[in-house]
Amino acid sequence: MSLTYEICIDSVAGALAAERAGAHRVELCAALFEGGLTPSLGTIRATLSAVSSIRVHVIIRPRGGDFIFDEHEVAAMEHDVALAREAGAHGMVIGALTAAGGIDRPVTERLIAAAGGLPVTFHRAFDMAADPFAALETLVDLGVHRVLTSGQEVSVLEGAPLIAELVRRAGERIAVMPGGGITERNVARVVEATGAREIHFAALSEEASPAVHRNPHPFMGGELRRPEYQRLVTTTGGITAVIGAAG
Repeated sequence: MSLTYEICIDSVAGALAAERAGAHRVELCAALFEGGLTPSLGTIRATLSAVSSIRVHVIIRPRGGDFIFDEHEVAAMEHDVALAREAGAHGMVIGALTAAGGIDRPVTERLIAAAGGLPVTFHRAFDMAADPFAALETLVDLGVHRVLTSGQEVSVLEGAPLIAELVRRAGERIAVMPGGGITERNVARVVEATGAREIHFAALSEEASPAVHRNPHPFMGGELRRPEYQRLVTTTGGITAVIGAAG
């Protein structure tokens, strides 16, 4: 069984690394520390210009935190979907919930409409849904193409039983794509345990900043922070290792 590999990235360089490794698709994000936010239009355009054989899906999420959005946030997401579509993105990644933990159907419908027929993935907001099976059926009814999930657990290994049941119930109606904690060491087990045909993962490695002058005192973020002069970059080798381990 052939697998489709989607790589979570936050840069043009990440898209190029994924393309070199033979991945099929990337999810282009900003702020991976927040779980992924909408990237800038400049980043979207630059990424699409740089790659030739890989599909670029763009996450549309205006902020971190929960997935309950007010009218202004929804309007912003609609605009972002339209801009990403006009820039040439190949698909959209969205997610919105009600306060009670259901799929926010009206918001999802608006974003699907803004996508203008492009494939739509419902991201890991799904993992916060109160009833995953009801949520799955709602997404099928809405015409969503795939759902990204860790099986409502901290990682796909813990969530594998639920993912397997979602795959079974989904059949050919919607793709269920495991994502969250997939590595070279566990990917084969995840695929075997879930029966999934698409997988989503990141392949990030630490890389020192090229800065020669370094001021150790100020920080550009909040209290919870990583070192100022350290980067996380997507690597071709990391992606290739996971693809190879998947068999």
